[in-house]
Parts: sequence; structure tokens; C-alpha cells
Amino acid sequence: MFLQNYWWFLISVLAAALVFMLFVQGGQSMLLGVRREGDRSMIVNALGRKWELTFTTLVVFGGAFFASFPLFYSTSFGGAYWLWMLILFSFVVQAFSYEFRRKRGNLYGVRVYDFLLFLNGIFGCFLLGVAVATMIFGAEFTIDRQNILDPANPVISTWANPSNGLEALANPKCLLLGLVVLLLARIEGAMFLLENTAGDATLRRRLTRQVLVNSVLFVPLFLVFLALLLMAPAYVADADGTIHLVANGYLNNFVDMWWAALALIVGVILVLTAIVGVVIRPKFDHAMLLIGAGTILVIMSLFWVMGYNSTSYYPSLADMQSSLTLANSSSSPFTLEAMAYASLIIPVVAAYIAYVWRRMTSRPVTPDDRDY
Repeated sequence: MFLQNYWWFLISVLAAALVFMLFVQGGQSMLLGVRREGDRSMIVNALGRKWELTFTTLVVFGGAFFASFPLFYSTSFGGAYWLWMLILFSFVVQAFSYEFRRKRGNLYGVRVYDFLLFLNGIFGCFLLGVAVATMIFGAEFTIDRQNILDPANPVISTWANPSNGLEALANPKCLLLGLVVLLLARIEGAMFLLENTAGDATLRRRLTRQVLVNSVLFVPLFLVFLALLLMAPAYVADADGTIHLVANGYLNNFVDMWWAALALIVGVILVLTAIVGVVIRPKFDHAMLLIGAGTILVIMSLFWVMGYNSTSYYPSLADMQSSLTLANSSSSPFTLEAMAYASLIIPVVAAYIAYVWRRMTSRPVTPDDRDY
């Protein structure tokens, strides 16, 4: 149980880091509204310093899930594959857009790759939010472990809907979280560009306006999502592993785990402080630090109430007893223990990322920098 909880904590850290790093996508989603070529090049150059971190975090997040909770990986990635393929395709588009945007012999022109970056900025954030929402509001799958003994069909997880993940796009609650994640990414992206580009007053006013407009939409929608979460029933496992429905289960988890509630409150305060600070004074220092820390705390707290306290972090709408918990979906104790020792290198990796981040943002991007 300790190892399962430990790995869920690491999963929550990676998820939080991924949502924070979506500021790259948020910045890309503003490209089509920037008319001046010099401003657009500065934005791409600033974001181009960081895009690999988002892509790498997404891959590590999936890899950590595969290693520690393989039943979730096989169920979600193997069942809702159309949704996940759309997400991965949008990130692949981002990768070759940065690679070929200014390359000699580019047949399509810069504008085509800018448009592809814009698509990744919109759909990458939105679809990730939709996918995570299914971990709260449920997905349509069944689990039958006896199938592993069937040589003709050794498939444990079966998706109960022929849409294979696309049905989440018809769920208003999932769409809501997708929109919330997109708006948050756009706010973070505008703040990052304010701090890391040497744009003129026109560009700075535009970025400040983006913070304000997206915040006006983000705050009420996030409050609606939070209300839906607190009122939503949770699938909770008994001591013998039987799943039952608990009214206001996530609210109960916040009450039982006061530290998760504290992280949520502090995180929300930090995010709002960063937003208000930038709106009042566009040159507000440490806005990215505040909104980054706030985002990480909020996402971690959400993952804690989703998985801890015997709560199902992947409820099944097709069969309640198929819902996934930390106890019934994790790797073997040997695998979890071996990987726990390997995870001790994480602080070293985090320190390296912090060092590289600081070196790459030591000065703002100017129109004279080499183009991506």
C-alpha cells in the first residue's frame, strides 16, 4: 500500500508538471491573432526554447502510469485509443512544426506551420483536459481478469462503447474541464511571453488583454467544475475490494485529507494573485512563478482526492466493479519497489531541468534571435 500511494504521488507530480508546461500550447494558441511577422517570430522563438519539456513530460507521465498502474494504461490507452491518438497526433504535429518551420527548402511556408502550432495549442490542451475528466466522471469499460487464461482472447480490458474514447466529447462535464485546461494554458502562455519576450508596447498590451479575457472566462468555469466535483459521487472500495457509490465522495476526501484541501486553497490563491498582479501591472514580477506553483498545487490536490482514500481514480460507467483503484490496478510489489529505488534520481533530474530553464530564460527573446 505504501508503494502504491508513493507512486500515485509521483503520478500527481507529473500530471501537475504537465498541466503547468501546457503554457507552451497556450502561447501557440495565440499565434493566429498576431499579425506582425516580427512579433510572431518572437513568440515562436520564446516557446521553442521550452516545447520539448512539455512533450517529454507527457511521455514520462504515460510511461510512469504504464510502469506503476499498468491496468489503467491498458484500459485507457488501449480502449479510448481514438481520444489518445488525437492527443498524440497533435503533439507530433507540434514537434515537426518547430523542426521545419524555418528550414531551407520549406515547401509549405511559415504560415502553414504556425497554423499547425495553433492547432496543437488548442486541441492539445482541450483534449488532455477531456481525457483527465474521464478519470473523475467515468468511462465505459469492463474488466475481466479471467480472460487472461483464455488463449483465444487474452484481453482483460474491454471498451464498452464503439466510439473508443470519442464519447467523452459528448459529455458536457468532460468538455468543461477541457475548456478550463485550455483557458488556464492560455493565461500561463500570455504570462510567459510577457516575461520572456522583448516586445513593444502593442504586443505587451495584447498579451495583458489575453490574460484578462481568458481569466474572465476561466475563473467562473473553474468554479463550476469545482462545484461539480464536490457534488459528484465517488466510487469507493471496501476492505474486501468491493466498489460502492458514495455521495459527495470527493468532498468527503477533501474533508478527510485536510492537506489536499489546503493545497487546493493555497494553489487557487496563488493563481488568482498572479492574474490580478499582471492585469494591474503588466510588468508584475514572478507571475509565472506564482501561477506555476498554484497550478501544480491545484492539480496535485485533485489527483490526491481522485486516488487516495480507497477512491476509484478511473470509474467504470459500464460496470461499477470494474472501476480501477490503486489497489486493484498496480504493478507487483517487486516492480513497484524496484522502480521506487530508480525514482530516487528524480531530484537530480528536477535540479537539471531548473538549471536549464534558468539558463534558457536568462534574457528575453528579441526580434534579432535566430528563428525556429
